[in-house]
Amino acid sequence: MKVTAKLFATLRESRGKQLDIEIEKGANVSTVLEKLSIKKTDVTIILVNGNNTGVDALLSEGDTLSLFPPVGGG
Repeated sequence: MKVTAKLFATLRESRGKQLDIEIEKGANVSTVLEKLSIKKTDVTIILVNGNNTGVDALLSEGDTLSLFPPVGGG
């Protein structure tokens, strides 16, 4: 099945802004992170179809996954 991953800030580096990713049925957010070589600790906000969730959230065909790194500065 296919999901869309939207990456923000430093997560875009060498990956791009938006990617269509093929995953197996029953896969979760953690599966996508592994495919994109993103460490769980490098992501602080995870949205699936605009709803806040975690790395164990199951994904469905056509879902949009948005990933945000920790916010820095001050």
